[in-house]
Amino acid sequence: MSQLVAWLKERVPVDAEQLRELTNEPVPNHMKKWWYALGGTPAYLFVVQIVTGIMLAIYYQPASNTAYESVRHITEEVRFGWYFRSIHKWAATLMIAAVVLHQMRVYFTAAYRRPRELNWIIGMSLLMVTLGLGFTGYSLVFEQLSYWGATVGGNIMDTVPLVGGPLKEMLLAGDTYNEQTLPRFYILHAAILPVTLILLIGIHIAFIRLHGVKELEPDVDPEDPKKHFNFFPDHMLTELSLGLALMIVLSALATIFPAMLGPRADPLTTPEVIKPEWFFYATFRWLKLFGPTFAVLSMGLIVFLMFVWPWVDKLLIKVTRNEEMSTYLGIVAVFLIVGLTVWEAAVAH
Repeated sequence: MSQLVAWLKERVPVDAEQLRELTNEPVPNHMKKWWYALGGTPAYLFVVQIVTGIMLAIYYQPASNTAYESVRHITEEVRFGWYFRSIHKWAATLMIAAVVLHQMRVYFTAAYRRPRELNWIIGMSLLMVTLGLGFTGYSLVFEQLSYWGATVGGNIMDTVPLVGGPLKEMLLAGDTYNEQTLPRFYILHAAILPVTLILLIGIHIAFIRLHGVKELEPDVDPEDPKKHFNFFPDHMLTELSLGLALMIVLSALATIFPAMLGPRADPLTTPEVIKPEWFFYATFRWLKLFGPTFAVLSMGLIVFLMFVWPWVDKLLIKVTRNEEMSTYLGIVAVFLIVGLTVWEAAVAH
């Protein structure tokens, strides 16, 4: 046994003390609350997506004339295929929700302020890539709604002045949806976006490790004078417990509300009602309210402002002399997004 340990130690020159120091990031006491585990939740759901995505990729055939039939085969004929497809769908839904909630938590606790500005940009990039994964994944089923949703998405992109046309051609592999479009979505969904997400997560974690977690409770509790606790095993156990609970929730959702299969895409028949997935409801309603060009340009401006928000926030504080201005604006934005989402969900057109 000692020879085996010596053999391993020579080839993996990290001793127990170094490993303990590497994993035991001091964590502020406020992280004991379970909702501060939202940072690990999307990462856990991303792992679920990778595992179930590999299982689905064994049977999925990314071509216009085979995609729908292969999804039907997975859903109706492959043993437990319906379960893994449903887990994949629900994990995507919860992952998008978790990333949004995590970004909101960072925003409302002002954890993006100096010196964490760059990590906020990484977080916004993670949100955009996650939405891209949701959009491309929805389009792979080649249902009637997903086909026309992708077509509408390309047409909306085309309304952007100067760069809209090239971006649309890049997305659809041509001026309109064609035989090369779905394979392109598959490459984006299964290779480019996941690899990008992994790289961003690595940089995100590295920044957290370098800066540490923002302190939210500077006052020391007289009954518990310690301001920090160890990441491992204390916080890690909280994350693992939440992961176990998520797996139970995912299994329940997959069983009670399994992923369904709509009509096959028909390029010659436009559906009476075209709606994207729920996470684009607010932007879709915004488009209906203000028209394509203004809506796309205004949304582009909003996204840009969100990326550079740490500096916008600094300017707001300087002008208004009120450090809570971002909080007030954030509350208005949340009510607006929720209102537009509910509005779009409640009406047929």
